[in-house]
Amino acid sequence: MTNTPQPPKPNGFGRISKTLAFWLLVLLVPVAFLQFSKSGTDSVAKLEYWQFADEVRKDNVDKVTVVGSNEIRGEFRGAFAQDGRSATKFVTRLPGANISDREMDLLTQHGVKVNAEEARTSFGTFLLAALPWLLMIAFWFFIMRQMQASGQKAFSFGKSKAKLLTGDTPKVTFADVAGCDEAKYDLREIIEFLKDPQKFTKLGGRLPKGALLVGPPGTGKTLLAKAVAGEAGRPFFSMSGSDFVEMFVGVGASRVRDLFEQGKAHAPCIIFIDEIDAVGRHRGAGLGGGHDEREQTLNQLLVEMDGFESNDGVILIAATNRPDVLDPALLRPGRFDRQIVVDSPDYKGREGILRVHMRNKPIAEDVNIDALARSTPGMAGADLANLVNEAALLAARRNHDKIYMADFEDAKDKVMLGAERKSLVMKDEERRLTAYHEGGHAVCAMLVKGNDPLHKVTIVPRGRTLGVAYTLPEDDRVSVTREQLEARLVMAYGGRAAEELVFGHDKVTAGAASDIQQATGIARRYVSQFGLSEKIGPILVGENETEVFLGRELTSRRNVSERTAELVDEEVKRVIQTAFDRAKQVLSENRDLLDKIAAALLERETLTREDIEVLRRGEELPPRAPIVTSPKVEAPSATPAAAEPKRTPPLLGGPNPHPA
Repeated sequence: MTNTPQPPKPNGFGRISKTLAFWLLVLLVPVAFLQFSKSGTDSVAKLEYWQFADEVRKDNVDKVTVVGSNEIRGEFRGAFAQDGRSATKFVTRLPGANISDREMDLLTQHGVKVNAEEARTSFGTFLLAALPWLLMIAFWFFIMRQMQASGQKAFSFGKSKAKLLTGDTPKVTFADVAGCDEAKYDLREIIEFLKDPQKFTKLGGRLPKGALLVGPPGTGKTLLAKAVAGEAGRPFFSMSGSDFVEMFVGVGASRVRDLFEQGKAHAPCIIFIDEIDAVGRHRGAGLGGGHDEREQTLNQLLVEMDGFESNDGVILIAATNRPDVLDPALLRPGRFDRQIVVDSPDYKGREGILRVHMRNKPIAEDVNIDALARSTPGMAGADLANLVNEAALLAARRNHDKIYMADFEDAKDKVMLGAERKSLVMKDEERRLTAYHEGGHAVCAMLVKGNDPLHKVTIVPRGRTLGVAYTLPEDDRVSVTREQLEARLVMAYGGRAAEELVFGHDKVTAGAASDIQQATGIARRYVSQFGLSEKIGPILVGENETEVFLGRELTSRRNVSERTAELVDEEVKRVIQTAFDRAKQVLSENRDLLDKIAAALLERETLTREDIEVLRRGEELPPRAPIVTSPKVEAPSATPAAAEPKRTPPLLGGPNPHPA
């Protein structure tokens, strides 16, 4: 038995287009006929008033009809030619509102028959006047039908844009999430609430109203929400905070109401709002007056979460990386009962994340996941996913059948420090200066107690830097001591001190600008926030500037006197000058080691921790085996300057780059 192919059915767009074309044709044909018929006649002449009066005086007007107040239609007694055409009838208008006695006397004297009738609008005139409105109505009808054909309803601006995840949606489970075990535990409890609420309510507990996922970008907040959707087995509505606000006033509040109405209809269910800071910002922080659409939307959200009407069975999960800008009324218990912190993963978390991203890739036997996890402190889940992806791409460019440890190491340098700029040609003097600059950083990092172990030194240009020396902590660090801060300052000024020591005061360059910026920031926090200055004491000077909320900062007043501000500046300068003098002293006492490192950098361009330890012992460096790459891959002729690489802040225990 064969199936006879059916002809395709016309879609809604084709049907609507044919209907619209038919009615337009019905309207336009009579209008065109009237216009052509009017323009085609040559027996009616349009006269000026003076021409009409002249023809009356010539006794060439037989009769006239006054239409309305000032229009005159008439017939000629004889022939009249206008623009080469012969006319037997005419039409004109009086200069006044009505025909005067003087004009009536003139018509009577010349034997003109005068008649009068009321003005009546012809069908053609009415149709011409109504045609624009009819076209607008037809166009609006066409738009409404199109919206209905595409599944949208007219005037649906206030409807929620939330997406309902069904069973056909690819599921992400908690097995795909690593590095945030505490957050997974809290969310599992919410899922158990939905599956078996009586287990908790029999002891007097109540269903939580909401959970707020808080953490830096890239730590997996949205991924956790996807895992909740995959594990819950209940209706899951997903929406972004920016979807509430529209160009029409009041749409945001209407969408909030519609979202919770959908949630009540599918209860028990979960509603997820990503980037809730787009709509939940602190009220009253805007500058100037006027109506704030976001505040109205936030007010409606507050009422829906915990107002007079109960929303039992509707759990709201939201995510943000700026909890400091959220309104306090949104964060109180009863609305968001739990604030789940999703922070950067520790060593064990990084190892789990790497295993998750490596499980579907061909990994070589020499890959040490433990070493990779230890050498990537401060990296979030998104950074680690990018690291694995870059290693896979690099292995493919090298025509490897698997991803080797060398690919991961090179990918890690690219992610942390930026891509190599092999096409950049430097003069010998600039390369020598860069080698001593990075050698100064390396010597200070090795010999000053309190610094993290030196990881790598290179004078290969990466990103926007001409060279980099960076350290890696041996384990995750949650606090920092005075000794470590002062050691970091010494290392930061090691490059400038080496330039001044080797090339003289007049030959120092502007390459230490990034070092100075980083060191000044550490020194200012050393004095004004960490309370490590003896003159200032353990007090906070100024506000914490890590997260600035403009609406609040402009209205706040800094309670710092001028004398205290001057004292802070003096202490910052003293701390920096002490670190710079100490860096010069360390380099002067170890000038031989500095010269060896600089010479090795000029020869090899990159030195590892093991290479520098060999030089420190006074031994010769062994020959280095080159990395086998594909001969088909050619370096580009010109490489644009890469963007500034993402770097972990030094106080978080991450890599501390010191670009030249």
